[in-house]
Amino acid sequence: MIDLHYWGTPNGLKIRLALEETGLDYRIVPVNIGKGEQFEPDFLKISPNNRIPAIVDHDPIGGGEPLSIFESGAILMYLAEKSGTLLPKDPRGRYDVLQWLFWQVGGLGPMAGQAGHFRVYAPEPVPYGIDRYTREVTRLYGVLDKQLAHREFIAGDYSIADIATYPWIVPHEPHGQDLANHPNLRRWFEAIGQREAVKRAYVDNPSAYKRPDMTDEERRVLFGTPAAK
Repeated sequence: MIDLHYWGTPNGLKIRLALEETGLDYRIVPVNIGKGEQFEPDFLKISPNNRIPAIVDHDPIGGGEPLSIFESGAILMYLAEKSGTLLPKDPRGRYDVLQWLFWQVGGLGPMAGQAGHFRVYAPEPVPYGIDRYTREVTRLYGVLDKQLAHREFIAGDYSIADIATYPWIVPHEPHGQDLANHPNLRRWFEAIGQREAVKRAYVDNPSAYKRPDMTDEERRVLFGTPAAK
């Protein structure tokens, strides 16, 4: 059994998607980030960066005591290796997947997150921030669209690269993106949305987010709280 410490953000949904695809036995442990539950001492023991997602595998690879892992990219690699799926075993295929996984973790996710912050969550408009991050997300969409021009999936077969990327494309409208401008990406996006595992993962999650009616305290918790000491 794997405990998934989770909230329905794109990064959280990556792991839920992977667990649904692999068929590994798991249960969701909610971590309400709007209420600051990510700063609770028990959660910080498994995720010292006070961010979701995190997992605890009670039957880990290699046996022994339960294994906790934080950071979505590391979790995806672990789940792929445990299940023997979603990550090629041959070196060329493996590193093709991993370079696109790290592209998402280091590029698309952070840039789309900043675009979403300035376009949706910021308490007042910041034109420079909106323009800067929306343009960068558009550039990254172009990179992905080109990659998908002659491939069904990002790195050959369906993999953790696709799973990592899809939840960050779901909120394309609030991120200022039009998939009509990226036809290969749109084809890929629509195909993945039809997968049964994806449908199960999103059954109780919205397909996009709207500007929330946040209290000052919720805004402080999400965007202004320093790391726990």
